Amino acid sequence: MNRETIRQHMIAEEGLKLTLYKCPADKWTIGVGHNLESRGISEAIAMAILDEDIDTCERELKWHFPHYKDYPDEVKEVLIDLCFNMGITKLMQFKQTIEYINEGLATGNYTKAATELMNSNYAKQLPNRARRNHDKLFNA
Repeated sequence: MNRETIRQHMIAEEGLKLTLYKCPADKWTIGVGHNLESRGISEAIAMAILDEDIDTCERELKWHFPHYKDYPDEVKEVLIDLCFNMGITKLMQFKQTIEYINEGLATGNYTKAATELMNSNYAKQLPNRARRNHDKLFNA
């Protein structure tokens, strides 16, 4: 049995859709006929998707933050988490926090950024997550 032949056959029969859709049996499906309602996904696939999402966040952050590579790891972790959670467009609206992050790069002190992050709707909506990000910035 040739796996590639079977793959091509299944793609021809099922199609390839990279976004969620309802199949003819009214089941949520993705990819090549993968029934999410019956099968879900494996942990390995979930981790592969997560890795791809983290890579996407890092590419976007490097594009929007010219000195991204120079930030301490804790600051990078916070930026990745924020980008992952809300997307780069929304993150870029946190102008004062970003200004303080850039100031922190020069001073080595990210406490203003940490405090500013807590003065946001994000912190009201996700207080525990925001507190963890605050603490990382505060201790960077």
